[in-house]
This record gives sequence, structure tokens and C-alpha cells, in this order.
Amino acid sequence: MPKSKCFSFTASGNWCLRYTFTCSGLRPVSTDLGDGTVMHCWVPKTRNPARPNIVLIHGFGANALWQFCDTVRFLAPHFNVYVPDLVFFGNSVSTRPDRTESFQAQCVKRVMEANSVEKMVVVGLSYGGFVAYSMAAQFEECVERVVICCAGVCLEEKDLKEGLFPVADVEDAATVLMPQTAEKMKELVRYTFVKPPKGLPSCLLEDFIDEMCYDYVEEKKELLRAVAKDRKLSDLPRISQPTLIVWGDQDRIFPMELANRLKRHLGENGELVVIKNTGHGFIYEKPKEFHKHLKAFLSKTPPTNHK
Repeated sequence: MPKSKCFSFTASGNWCLRYTFTCSGLRPVSTDLGDGTVMHCWVPKTRNPARPNIVLIHGFGANALWQFCDTVRFLAPHFNVYVPDLVFFGNSVSTRPDRTESFQAQCVKRVMEANSVEKMVVVGLSYGGFVAYSMAAQFEECVERVVICCAGVCLEEKDLKEGLFPVADVEDAATVLMPQTAEKMKELVRYTFVKPPKGLPSCLLEDFIDEMCYDYVEEKKELLRAVAKDRKLSDLPRISQPTLIVWGDQDRIFPMELANRLKRHLGENGELVVIKNTGHGFIYEKPKEFHKHLKAFLSKTPPTNHK
């Protein structure tokens, strides 16, 4: 259980990030999908029909505010930006038993429909990349382009047993990706960054865990199990949209082999960009380089219909 305390650095940081999103022209909205699912999403205060729509889909770890703050500021002057909380993250919840990325993708699509968005670019980070890829496969007529950031969508269940990952099974992965102690948080930081921040006091890490990591732990474990269960590359559809694949060359969560595997799987539809001397957390370590590649990709063939 979270500890009762007078002041939280993490909660204060969350407030500052919400302020940044608001100053970037976004507002928080909750949508009841009518099937026991409520989705929270940051949406434009005023949508500009002349601008493309872009959906940023977060991964495990901190909420979307923490993962996409810099990217929202970078994109907001040029795009209608949407940042949903996936089910069991942030303020999105569901009573339904489905834990697949396909279900997550359907929920995000329904939120976009509720906001009258018919055409969009989707950007998925880590676990969010699984959801983005599923959206592209299921809703080809709506998703115009795709950006997959360090998301091992081409992994196979056997990769865990064959030693491709630093963990041996999904349960081990869950203890790393959903840390419940300061030591486990430090382990996650070491896996995520090439140059981890030094001297992180345990009290700050415990504060972060209290604020970010206690909710829906079992449901999130089920999400991880659903990602790996019976997964085979031969079952993965080849999406037809132009796709940018972005990877850190020293990623320890999803090794570079999975980036190369995805590029081979997509062929000419896939463009692989490798960011040097960074890992799974390249969006934090080298945001300017990531944004440079993102801008170049988004500028190539702008959508013609942004409704």
C-alpha cells in the first residue's frame, strides 16, 4: 500500500507535467465506452482541421505525462496531439477481462472516434508500440503512418527461453517493469539507460513507486503475459503503412535483434533508425535526435485528409 506522507516529489512533478500539457494546448477528457471501459485521454483544446492528427501511445513505467512531455511540446505547434492512457494506466480502467494489445488498440480507436478523428498517425513507445502496430493492422483505413519506438513486436515466446532477453520469463520481466522496491527501481533504471542517473536516493525512488507503481499491478502482469503468450512471428501481420522504426543501439529491454527482425518483416514499408550510444530510454537520453528523425519521417508524405 502507498505510504501516507505530507509531500511527494513525484506528485509535484506530475502537477508540473499536467501544466506543461495544458500550456501545449491540451486538455484531459474521460470517455465512457459503454462496456465497462473508461478511457482517459489528453486531447486538443481546439482541433485545427488543417493539421494532421497524431496519437502518442505510452509504454509501461511512468504515465504518459512523464513519457511524452518533451514530445508533446515538440509536436503541438504542428499537429493535433492526442495522448491516451491505456487501460489500467493513469485514469483508464475496464471491467472487461481482455488483456491483449488488440483490445487496447480497439479502445484507443474508439476514443479517437469519440473525438471525431478518422485519420491519424500513431506513435507507440515500448508496450505502446505493440498497441500502435495492432491499430495499424486492424484499422488500415484510419492509420496513415506508424512510428514504432523500441517495441519488440516481432518477439516470439521462445525468445525468452532461448536467452534473447536479460530475463528468463514473463514473471521475471514483471518484477523489473513494475518495481515495488527501491532496489528493483534501480535495476529498471540500469536496464533502461546507457548512462543511468547517479546517486538516486532510495527515498525518491520509493516516493515514485508510491505514486506510480501500486495501481493495477496484477492487471498489468496479465497485459505482459498476453503479449508473450503463444507469440510467433509467422502470425504477425505485415502492416502496409509507411513505418518508422526507432531503436537505441544498446537497448537491453528489447535488443537490437528485434529491430532488425521488424525491418525484415516490413521490407520496403519499414525505415529503421538507430540512435547511437543510448538504450531503451532514448526518448529521455536523446530527445532532440529522436525528434529530428520523427520530424523527417512525418514531413515526407503528409496526410491529405485530417478529419
